[in-house]
Amino acid sequence: MAGSLRDILDAAARGVFPAADGGTSVVPQHGGRDAGVVAFTAHSVVFTDEDEGWVRETLASLGCDPLAATMNARFLAAFAERTGRTTDTIDVLLAGVPLPGRPEVALTEIADPGHPRVVAARRRRDGVRVWAADGGVLVLGRGVAGRLEVAVEVAPGARHRGLGRRLVTAARQLTGREPVWAQVSAGNARSLRAFQAAGYRPVGSEALFPRP
Repeated sequence: MAGSLRDILDAAARGVFPAADGGTSVVPQHGGRDAGVVAFTAHSVVFTDEDEGWVRETLASLGCDPLAATMNARFLAAFAERTGRTTDTIDVLLAGVPLPGRPEVALTEIADPGHPRVVAARRRRDGVRVWAADGGVLVLGRGVAGRLEVAVEVAPGARHRGLGRRLVTAARQLTGREPVWAQVSAGNARSLRAFQAAGYRPVGSEALFPRP
């Protein structure tokens, strides 16, 4: 049995991945908001409340490499049509384990629920907390399957100074005892380098289809 989506993600954060057998696991959504696909090494997980038979029949009909089928544009388009949802991009999925110590960047938590970053984050996450730094913003909230997710924003005038790396490192120090997850567009090399420099490990790719 594949287990629940949260079980799969928790194991991946510890470095324990689904068997690299070329297969696809289909599991229920954790909640109504998020459906999608996570592709690990030689194994994919489709999380959806749609019929499993439809998922497997659609993947088989593509006639492409089974290892790439779940992230094939034709499957993602069919998934969007079937569910009435949309996706923005395929992200690199990274995880960072908790880190002891205090952030080296000064942070001030933003309590204003009307702040633009708070409003934007709450569209995709629950339990959102936002901190401001000199030249940047750090966001933590619960996203897919209740996992803790981080997002950062660095102002143009504060770039190329390591602030992004310090912010995402701070996220690892603010999580308590659980890992923190990041979704980064594959083309955003600058952000990927910042996360990797801060000790986050790539664990797979993800196409997320949030509820409209």
